Amino acid sequence: MSRFFVGITGASGHIYSEALLQGLTAQGHQVDLAATPAGCLVLRHELGVEAGEAGELLDQALVPWLGEECASRIHAYPSNAVGAPPSSGTALTGASILCPCSMGTMARVRAGYSSNLVERVADVALKEGRPLVLVPRETPLSEIHLENMLELTRMGAICLPAMPGFYHHPQSIEDLIQHLIGKLFDRLGLEYQAGARWAGLQELTEESTQFSEGAGSP
Repeated sequence: MSRFFVGITGASGHIYSEALLQGLTAQGHQVDLAATPAGCLVLRHELGVEAGEAGELLDQALVPWLGEECASRIHAYPSNAVGAPPSSGTALTGASILCPCSMGTMARVRAGYSSNLVERVADVALKEGRPLVLVPRETPLSEIHLENMLELTRMGAICLPAMPGFYHHPQSIEDLIQHLIGKLFDRLGLEYQAGARWAGLQELTEESTQFSEGAGSP
């Protein structure tokens, strides 16, 4: 099993980070976790999780938030612990995932401005050539946002915006969440069973067959 880093920032969409942590640990992976100060505020607002000012209470919040089994595979660090093991290039992290990723964090990662553990880990992933997945949740996107995503993609990061599909006929918010987590797991090369996969449109398949059979006709 691998070890992953998950960074929680001040963007909306912490229900995605919750599903991500549950999905990774359910497969037996170990997770290093940190939340920025803004991430702690939004985590409290959206999910009612009390992580402190800079994530110093996050470790205590894991069991009531995620359950004992999930929490046992997670090691939480305060975001100001810039000397924590995940901050080093010698830490063999399988991938670093910022979910959700605020536009402020994205801008600082692009500039190499490591003001906290989350940004430092992202910087390490880029310099070591390891997978870095950024899950922004913002709309509309300004030119600055688009430029930052383009530059980070050129640097080797994976920008995976929280844009769930609807072709699988979701019946609940959970279906939309799992669809996105499935996309993320695909990019990490991890198995994923919860999300529906595209099977094609029958009517388009039939139309394509008819067109193929009639190829060459005027």
